[in-house]
Amino acid sequence: MKRFILGKKLGMTQVFTEEGLAIPVTAVLAGPVTVVQLKTMEQDGYCAVKVGYTDMKENQTNKPMKGMFEKVSVAPKKFLREIRVENVSEYEVGKEYNVADMFEEGNKIDVTGTSKGKGFAGTVKRHGIATGRNTHGSHFHRAPGSMGMASSPSRVFKGKRLPGHMGTERVTVQNLEVVKVYSDKNLLLIKGAIPGPKGGLLIINEAVKA
Repeated sequence: MKRFILGKKLGMTQVFTEEGLAIPVTAVLAGPVTVVQLKTMEQDGYCAVKVGYTDMKENQTNKPMKGMFEKVSVAPKKFLREIRVENVSEYEVGKEYNVADMFEEGNKIDVTGTSKGKGFAGTVKRHGIATGRNTHGSHFHRAPGSMGMASSPSRVFKGKRLPGHMGTERVTVQNLEVVKVYSDKNLLLIKGAIPGPKGGLLIINEAVKA
């Protein structure tokens, strides 16, 4: 059974080991998640589990979503995500899974979230390109620099590092470690930093490269 859960980032803190070492951890309010739908190879062409996270008011859902939740007798959920699995028969529609059902201390996990948005940024901040000289008379400080093109090929190659929108991207951090699981509070302490702002939605999967 593939282990996964949805969660909400709460913030960072630190915990101490018995040897007195301070470990930086990120606190995540993980689960519970409810199975809303099972995608099968015969019917949908792929195998996946659709789960819902965080209850919401019934009057905030549209008619198609309301009908889907009523069909499986599940309260409306704010977030819906599909997780690819190999065998959907291991899961049951309408069943609720808590963080303790999925993870325990010492597990290696991959965390996916949406990075913080930084707005429009230049090449120095966005790509770490070196600045020009800051001396008097230098008219080149933080500009992108030469495009490197002449009459041939008379265009800018795709992928050139230029100013533009920075952040708000789907980011996955791999091989993080579960430091502590508080099943009574649905709390997960993960070693290190994870993407996104406080309150951001996270998808936590078992590590693929563990």
